[in-house]
Amino acid sequence: MNSRAATSDGTASATPFVHEGFAYGCDYNPEQWGPEVWADDVRLMREAGVDLVAINIFGWSHIEPRPGEYDFTTLDTVIELLHANGIRVNLGTGTSSPPPWLSTLHPEILPVTDDGTSRFPGGRQAWCPSSAVFREHALALVEQVAMRYGHHPAIALWHVSNELGCHNALCYCDDTAAAFRLWLQARYGTIEALNEAWGTSFWSQRYGQWAEILTPRRTLSSRNPGQVLDFHRFSSAELLDYFRRETAVLRRHSTVAVTTNFMVTAHIRNLDYWSWAGDMDIVANDHYLDHRLADPTTELAFAADLTRGLAGGAPWLLMEQAAGAVNWQPHNLAKAPGEMTRNSLAHVARGADGICFFQWRASLQGSEKFHSALVPHAGTDTVLWREVVALGATLGRLAEVTGSRVVADVAILFSWESWWSGDGESRPSQSVRYLDQMHAAYTALHELGVTVDIVSPDADLSGYRLVVAPALYLVSDAQAENLNAYVASGGHALITFFSGIVDEDDRVRTGGYPGAFREILGITVEEFSPLLPGHVLALDSGAAATLWAERLRVDTAEVVASYVDGPLPGVPAVTRNRHVGGTAWYVATALEAGALRDLLRTIAQEARVTALGPESAGTIEVVRRMGTTHSYLFIINHGPDDVELAASGHELVTDESVDRIVRVPARAVRVIREDPAS
Repeated sequence: MNSRAATSDGTASATPFVHEGFAYGCDYNPEQWGPEVWADDVRLMREAGVDLVAINIFGWSHIEPRPGEYDFTTLDTVIELLHANGIRVNLGTGTSSPPPWLSTLHPEILPVTDDGTSRFPGGRQAWCPSSAVFREHALALVEQVAMRYGHHPAIALWHVSNELGCHNALCYCDDTAAAFRLWLQARYGTIEALNEAWGTSFWSQRYGQWAEILTPRRTLSSRNPGQVLDFHRFSSAELLDYFRRETAVLRRHSTVAVTTNFMVTAHIRNLDYWSWAGDMDIVANDHYLDHRLADPTTELAFAADLTRGLAGGAPWLLMEQAAGAVNWQPHNLAKAPGEMTRNSLAHVARGADGICFFQWRASLQGSEKFHSALVPHAGTDTVLWREVVALGATLGRLAEVTGSRVVADVAILFSWESWWSGDGESRPSQSVRYLDQMHAAYTALHELGVTVDIVSPDADLSGYRLVVAPALYLVSDAQAENLNAYVASGGHALITFFSGIVDEDDRVRTGGYPGAFREILGITVEEFSPLLPGHVLALDSGAAATLWAERLRVDTAEVVASYVDGPLPGVPAVTRNRHVGGTAWYVATALEAGALRDLLRTIAQEARVTALGPESAGTIEVVRRMGTTHSYLFIINHGPDDVELAASGHELVTDESVDRIVRVPARAVRVIREDPAS
């Protein structure tokens, strides 16, 4: 029994999550199987090298089958079986989906959508984040789980709920409205300050008292953008408050590290994870290849880099990924042989110190029965299972890499608040989407072989040679000053269109766009000139552009390229404003991919950015992780041809020495412990 330190309020203080080598794991749902399968599961886990399993994620109806009646028999047995076999437990609190009895007794816990209608049980997350009734029952369950297992030596990590906000982040019920009003009172203090922030003088929306304020349900016209933005902020904060409530219960009984699984992906945008990350004892993320995107592999790299940014550069945990196909996209593509390994090691290259999957054994029933798993329906005499075992062995050979950090000298600024507000209603062009512009900039750097940190607009930028701000529509005064000061002190920055337009209240910055950055860029934009879909502009640099143009005049900047045709022939489209030691570039349109890549190559060279990898169409990834005694060069070849790159040291995947040149076969990965620089 470990001794438990305590904080001044009597709760236990957390110990860091520590794992020997890489954590290799999965979600395990033994309740879907009989006891006769469990022993075989553990035998196979040992064969594969799986050493961390998440259990009790959806366990509520099993351990509390009736109100106040708890049965831990099955969970006890499974935990002891895992522990006896040296497999550590990532223990879920079990609260992610309430049992049918709770919503039957208390239908008021059910979430309400923006059209005012309820959503019902039968899926998952059928609960309102602001429901006091739900919280009372959920926290009572957490108390029971924490008391029973808080000191158990098998427990390596607490897993609060599951994918918080995946389905129920935005609830519009009366309980939520009451909580929203309290949050607004705390934020603004007076109703007059709220009216000023929301601009309620427009459309006779001025409020006289707090009770008049509702959630932003669906309206006949567009809604107040300030209200919608604050509702996103509130909803993120409300679920964070819920996470903290569960954590406080766990802390009363355990010092084990606590986390929950983020969803840093292309299709989830409801939680501002910059505000969440500081509450995690280790940052964890779920990521699934999204084949609705043109380039899902580059989006994987983007998500991994953003997750590392949330972790402050520290190692993080990939809590879930798919061994093969998922079940929730329109077309659920299987992974080719070797693709799972490349995906996994791409996350490792970008800072993950643990690789886990959903799930261990493929379900026979339920909504996810066609979701892939480490043990597929076809069993262990399969290509997939053999790759699962091989990946475990590979991670074992890479164990010394853990604890090292990724090296990057380029940063991209990412803002959930800009995503929420910039993609809102009544904007200049519905074709301009924040994440598209973010992905475009990231993809260009990725194809140039440049490693990128993705950071908050509030982050310390002083260590970067280049900072890129794509479509950073909303910035506070402090965030604007952060980027402006970086350039003024010698930094290099690229800012793209629809940036710096509004303050934190979604209030336009007057005097010309891009208000927050006009002076540092040395330009003034008088008017937006969005383009119709399919309209292509020519620039005198030979580049092509789409989506957007601006009536722009230069003040102190120099013109790099201008429009040849379209609505603004002869007007500048790309500018550069030089400062002492630094430069601020501006792009007033959506350059096509090759032109954006060419421009970023020029800017990166001017900023003395080092590209580790060769230029490619994202098929070759080269990333360096730096440890206290060694550096590790990851080379991931997604392409159909072998490649050779300069490197010297010891290659860990094949356990071979490397002298000056390493050959990376098609669709393979090599990891070199580099020789010290002479």
